[in-house]
Amino acid sequence: MTERRPAGMNFESWLDKQIREGEQRGEFDNLPGQGKPLPDRGELRDPEWWARSFLAREGGPTDALLPESLQLRKEVERLADTVRDMPAERLVREHVAELNKRIVAWLRSPSGPHVRVGPVDADEVVTQWQAARRKPVATVEKASEPGKKRRWWQRRTA
Repeated sequence: MTERRPAGMNFESWLDKQIREGEQRGEFDNLPGQGKPLPDRGELRDPEWWARSFLAREGGPTDALLPESLQLRKEVERLADTVRDMPAERLVREHVAELNKRIVAWLRSPSGPHVRVGPVDADEVVTQWQAARRKPVATVEKASEPGKKRRWWQRRTA
């Protein structure tokens, strides 16, 4: 515990005295990061620098820092990829309905930058989802010459 600053002593001289005595005692020797530059020295920081550094350190999505309008716009753009692996049409429609509910809520009281975003047509998303789920039919290549015999593995796949 450090001692209190004596009355009448200048704060800077008292602080300098504390640092000098600490150096003499060796309290600043072998500190972690010794000889390394200070992180982010000289860089201008935006107001959310701490949140961005936290998300980068923890591996979180940086989309969480975007305004709601931009988040909704990105979610609409990624909608086809989001619903692709859903097992049932009902789940796809529920997801689109929930997204549309959030879009309508934002449209009623917009905040942040105005980005053009509107409700999504659920039928169109379901059509795209069904088209993506269809598996291509395997076609068997036929022999190029009419009289040519097919090999045994070609006959088994026909």
